[in-house]
Amino acid sequence: MRITSPTFTEGRKIPVNYTCDGANISPPLEFTDVPKEAASLVLIMHDPDVPKPIRADGIWHHWVVFDIPPDTMVVREGTNPTGILGLNTGEKLNYEGPCPPDKLHRYFFKLYALDIVLDFKEKHTAEDIEDTMKNHILAEASLMGVYEKIRK
Repeated sequence: MRITSPTFTEGRKIPVNYTCDGANISPPLEFTDVPKEAASLVLIMHDPDVPKPIRADGIWHHWVVFDIPPDTMVVREGTNPTGILGLNTGEKLNYEGPCPPDKLHRYFFKLYALDIVLDFKEKHTAEDIEDTMKNHILAEASLMGVYEKIRK
């Protein structure tokens, strides 16, 4: 299984349009080679480079979407995939673009194919979802981009 974007490649800079310095909209994504037996997909975007004084665990979840239909192949720019939105670390039900407070950060767009539909309601956190799905992952893929906030 693969997750890619036509706007940036693995390890490269996320374009400013998808960050707090730009329009703060979600980037376009493409999903390929999803297992035929998948019942649903989960998309979680996180930053593992958050300073410990801000978040003790060092992780900030920017985008959480679950129960995505497994035949989803494209997520258009500025949209959420069809599915249920989970709470990001900012306690919002939407995409929150990169906005690192200190230096260059890594941002992981992780895609999971599950053998179940989670069937939660909205307002579940990434931690809730990860805990429930851990024994149901058929495949996973990751796309990592980097971003450093524009200093004025």
